[in-house]
Amino acid sequence: MIIFMCGIIGFTGNKPVKNILINGLEQLEYRGYDSAGIAVLDENGINIRKRTGKVAQLREAAMDLNEEAYCGIGHTRWATHGGVTNVNAHPHKSGRVVLIHNGIIENYRELITEYGLKNKLVSETDTEVVAALLDTLYSGDPIKTIRKAVDLISGSFALCIMFEDHPGIIYAVRNVSPMVAASFDGSSIIASDITAIIPYTKRYFVVPEYHILTIDKGSIKCEDLNGNTVEPEILEVNWDISSAQKGGYPYFMLKEIYEQPDALDRTVRPRVENGLPYLEEDGISDSLFKGIKNITVIACGTAMHAGMVGKYVFENKLRIPVNVEIASEFRYKDPIIDKDTLTIVLSQSGETIDTLEALRLAKRKGSPVLSIVNVKGSTIARESDYVLYTHAGPEIAVASTKAYTVQIAAMYLIACRFGLVKGIMSEEEAREFISKLENVRTLIEETLKSANTIKMVANRIMISPDVFYIGRGIDYTLSLEASLKLKEISYIHSEAYAAGELKHGTIALISENVPVIAIATEKNVYSKVISNVKEVKSRGAYVVLVSHDDKIDDTSICDMQIRLPEADSTFSVFATAVVLQLIAYYTSDAKGLDVDKPRNLAKSVTVE
Repeated sequence: MIIFMCGIIGFTGNKPVKNILINGLEQLEYRGYDSAGIAVLDENGINIRKRTGKVAQLREAAMDLNEEAYCGIGHTRWATHGGVTNVNAHPHKSGRVVLIHNGIIENYRELITEYGLKNKLVSETDTEVVAALLDTLYSGDPIKTIRKAVDLISGSFALCIMFEDHPGIIYAVRNVSPMVAASFDGSSIIASDITAIIPYTKRYFVVPEYHILTIDKGSIKCEDLNGNTVEPEILEVNWDISSAQKGGYPYFMLKEIYEQPDALDRTVRPRVENGLPYLEEDGISDSLFKGIKNITVIACGTAMHAGMVGKYVFENKLRIPVNVEIASEFRYKDPIIDKDTLTIVLSQSGETIDTLEALRLAKRKGSPVLSIVNVKGSTIARESDYVLYTHAGPEIAVASTKAYTVQIAAMYLIACRFGLVKGIMSEEEAREFISKLENVRTLIEETLKSANTIKMVANRIMISPDVFYIGRGIDYTLSLEASLKLKEISYIHSEAYAAGELKHGTIALISENVPVIAIATEKNVYSKVISNVKEVKSRGAYVVLVSHDDKIDDTSICDMQIRLPEADSTFSVFATAVVLQLIAYYTSDAKGLDVDKPRNLAKSVTVE
């Protein structure tokens, strides 16, 4: 079972809370958008408003709430336990307790039975079970009650809790599911990520796991489950609120595609010194690489596809064996890794549960772990031996774009430094490699000029029930990512195939006018790919060729061509990725879909 992340926010302070909560939920809506709700606490007690649909519907429903309430919590949901109904929406109230929850309570059935909670429940959710449990255990001391409840709960959770007889105070605790918190100007705020906090302050801290927060006006107390006070590390955001806004673009996804040149510059250029990769300031010393004999890459989804591109560079340029493992599979086998294996973990959020658990397994096996993440202070970053932060800035669209390309760039930096340390790559070769990596910005900017041609491709494939991608070598890895993008935001059935495998069965799927998008950037297998293209074209396929060629007028090869700027295929992957992202984007947009918020998906996966 896969559970997707929801958005949570809590505020207490010297400002009216209602609009702060609703505005915060709009910032967090990409994390879950089938229902939303808020609870505010004033002198008359706790008042709740919740609605299915988007936050805009909640805003209308909450118009009658007290404007003078200064404490409250809010939630935007992606349904897991129970359908999309007003009753199942958060917050949930039981007796004197109201709470919101991100995660899954694995033993909620057992809790219902053991504590006789059935008659207290009106929804189908596991969350309401926690509210009922807290109310049953409550004897007037919120901290003691939360400790007891946490000891009984199995699963992942981020909980924000209000007790009706403790006005003005919010309590919070988490396991796995992320939360960040901050105090500013006599007020305090907590949220599932910093996009809801950044309008008020750039200074925040990550809530430690299994620590209880007491959030009061202008102060936050953090203590472990034994009651010891803990001072969390204060972090600072290095981007502003405009980075989490559309900035004139119709969708975040399009904005984030166009942000890739800057994101790559921020990730690469600070790590280049005298034309060579330099990772010492990231705490990654050359000694890490010296004893390494092989590499295991662990990731999920798009991040895994970035790892596959990295594998290509390590193996083809450096001759270092690399295994790319799906994190959810890695966890449940006995992987062959040890101290001589470098484990590289990729996660945009740094909170992906399968990846986190796979990381922990790798460490137990004695493998050093280097993580590539985008979120400072995230759980994966904290638990890794080494961290290389990408600098993509916030990525709001569910479909990952800039996070993918900066992950590839980070893999390239590591590969180049690894090659230098091991003596596999000379300084001259490394400088040439880094020079080409720094030039990727220009390649992408040139590629973005082909947007109108790509729109024409999208308009053609939008009516198709099936689309196939083919390629060889590094182009095949890009095909996998392209197919995922198209599926997740346009809902068109899509598959990616190694072009040479067509004749082993999959060519049977080719029928009249079925779109086939062929990627051919590798010179050493170019002629082979073109032969495969002709095979599908002769069987009636509508072929779009993505390549470096001059204009092709031969209709036996392709119906449409998207021309890439000339580059070594190792670096043209960035330009190719942009083309394939735009194909997915424009196809979804042409179908009139919500590009940023595809059905059944939310941004991050935080429990199994």
